[in-house]
Formats: sequence, structure tokens, C-alpha cells
Amino acid sequence: MTRFSANLGFLWADRPLPDAIHAAHAAGFDAVECHWPYDTPAADVKAALDATGLEMLGLNTRRGDVAAGDNGLSAIPYREAEARAAIDEAVDYAKAIGTRNIHVMAGYSDHSQADTTFAENLRYACAAGAPHGMTMLIEPLNPYDAPGYALRDTAHAAQVIADVGANNLKLMFDCYHVGLTEGYVSGRLRALFPIIGHIQFASLPDRGAPDSGTLDYEMLFIEIAALGWDAPLGAEYKPGGDTERTLGWMQMF
Repeated sequence: MTRFSANLGFLWADRPLPDAIHAAHAAGFDAVECHWPYDTPAADVKAALDATGLEMLGLNTRRGDVAAGDNGLSAIPYREAEARAAIDEAVDYAKAIGTRNIHVMAGYSDHSQADTTFAENLRYACAAGAPHGMTMLIEPLNPYDAPGYALRDTAHAAQVIADVGANNLKLMFDCYHVGLTEGYVSGRLRALFPIIGHIQFASLPDRGAPDSGTLDYEMLFIEIAALGWDAPLGAEYKPGGDTERTLGWMQMF
């Protein structure tokens, strides 16, 4: 049976994070994940996780100066100190709440040294997370939602992972981003399966619930299970209003 994780960056995003965790549990999710939990005390998040029995599967490093246009820091040359401070913060927070995965955000950069900078910061992140059993994730973002993002596509991500050479560096495979950038989601997923650390989903092309759009998630979830994936799949879609009204898909898959 397919298990699902609620991404609380989008689902129940209008509620405080502990309340969103309780809402996800009440709705029948098997786990949760989030984007940037840092404004909520880790003790409050841990208490909600303990009360519900849910695991927080992953969180993101801070984006940086969002007002100035930042969307991650780790692939931006000359900002290594900021990037590594964000990594340290994420590791500390993840350790406090029992989270095993950290998405290290690359950021916007077309600098010739972006890949080198990213690799060096990822080696730092992997070394910081390894003693705690943490996996670092990288995620290509599509060029329509995030034009200029330094990690362009899954082939680029696979090369970065190979260059870094750390056992605890994996790909965050977001079906929505891959579908918009590359198409043929199931084929890319099969090809990349050995390096995938987490899978997320949303409809194409509007990033809504998975029971709409052009991507057949019923078949895709069957393919994912057949590959041997048994971790919860991340529901990272935009509900466009009240989250509960969009959850009918959970009874379909």
C-alpha cells in the first residue's frame, strides 16, 4: 500500500506548524515534511511529532535574503559562509526533531564556479550530517517557476552527486519539476532510482492535487512500488484553498 507524506509548506500552510502536523495526522498521512520551520521552536515541532507519532521526513536549508531574490545559497560563489551557516542551522534543527533528510538549496547562479561551489558546500553538508545518520538532498527546479536556478535538471543533479562522491547525498525527485522540465517522468525515475532519496508529486501542469492534470499518478505510484520504494511519497501540491477539500485522491491511490 502506498504511503504518503504531507508537505506542510503547501498543505495547511495557513496554520502554525504544530497544528499542521496534527491536521496531517487526522487526515491519515503517514509522515510530514516541511520547507523552512525555523520560526517555530524545535521543541514545539518535536512535541507535535511525538503526540501524533509522525516523522518529519525532511526540511530545507534557508533560502537567504528572500526580499533580495535569494532562493538558496549553496551554489553561489563568495557566499560560502552564509551557505554553511544555513547548513549548520538545518542540521541542528533536524537533529532536534529527529529528521533524517535535508534539502540543500542551490540558489540562483549562472557563475562559472557555481557547480564547484555547490559541490564544496555539499561535501561540507554531507560531513555535517553523516554523524547523525542524515541524508542531504538536492532538487532541480523547473525553469518556469524558478528561472536561473543553479541546478537545472536531473542529469545535472546526477553529475553533481557523482562529483561530490558522498554516500549520504541523494536526489530529491519531484515529479512536477521533472515533468515540466524533462517529461517522461516514469522513465527518468526508473533511470535515476539508485540515487533517489525522496520522491514528491503534484499534478501537471498546475501543481494541484494528483487526481487532476496530465500525469497518471495511479500508474506512476504502481511503478514506484514495483521498483521497491517503500518510503512515504511527498504530497507537495498547492491546494488552492482549504486543504481538506483536496484530499479525495488519498482514497484513490
